[in-house]
Amino acid sequence: QVQLVESGGGLVQAGGSLRLSCAASGRTFSSYRMAWFRQAPGKEREFVAAISWSGGNTVYANSVKGRFTISRDNAKNTVYLQMNSLKPEDTAVYYCAALFGAKWSDRPNEYDYWGQGTQVTVSS
Repeated sequence: QVQLVESGGGLVQAGGSLRLSCAASGRTFSSYRMAWFRQAPGKEREFVAAISWSGGNTVYANSVKGRFTISRDNAKNTVYLQMNSLKPEDTAVYYCAALFGAKWSDRPNEYDYWGQGTQVTVSS
């Protein structure tokens, strides 16, 4: 069992930065691939970024590549999402998710655990 708690969301102007954190409970955090998803009002939940167990491999959605950076600290059971050059279209609720095992996936329904989400609002 893994419990995930996101933090760090807020209101920021376009071009600004935010850093999201996701704190995980459980002793097997390092066994999970971790990812960030987001969901804007009236839209489906979409993949943002994912990171491997060790943190050595990452995958990004094209819409955030070059602006967002995912990282993890297994000693702290925490995964981060550094978001730079934010745009109004990045406005959404951001969710942290955990996938047990070696599989890579950008499909929300394949993830095993989810956090409650944190709101990110980018004003123009």
